[in-house]
Amino acid sequence: MTEPATPMQAMLAGQLYRADDPEIQAAQTATRAWLARYNAALALAPAARHALLAERLGRVGHGSEIRPPFHCDYGFNLHLGRGVFLNFNCVILDVVAVEIGDGTQIGPAVQIYTADHPRDPALRREGWESGKPVRIGRNVWIGGGAIILPGVTIGDDALVGAGSVVTRDVPAGATVIGNPARQPDRTGRD
Repeated sequence: MTEPATPMQAMLAGQLYRADDPEIQAAQTATRAWLARYNAALALAPAARHALLAERLGRVGHGSEIRPPFHCDYGFNLHLGRGVFLNFNCVILDVVAVEIGDGTQIGPAVQIYTADHPRDPALRREGWESGKPVRIGRNVWIGGGAIILPGVTIGDDALVGAGSVVTRDVPAGATVIGNPARQPDRTGRD
């Protein structure tokens, strides 16, 4: 495997990088400008908002919608399947890929993080960070205020309860709730 030639390539590969790199800063600046336009476009027809999403996101499936305000780091690492819905105030820190499958519904104020930091405090002091991709399957429902941590995969047809903090992978068809999110026992209690 070849070493990344630039900090941006290291970031996209999930390796250690410093976010103060000029190419990375330029990408964040471009995304902030795009977000200002997108978040001001609430009155646009759905087709016009979809076209605006397609300007910056890595992939936007037919019928997908993100209600403004919306916040992300880069946008181009976000890949939405068909008919994906994100409600108001979602935050996606997409330093690496975030894949969201067809028909998934995400409640308001959900936060999806791929950004991670070294456990070594000396590396953190020097400004190093990295990313771990998040994959969310098809027909998933994520309740409002949930937080999805770096590196998590959520299987098809899963349900994440409102306010849950998802620290581990969620199997297909599972329901998880709480902090940390886990499957409830047979009685329905956590």
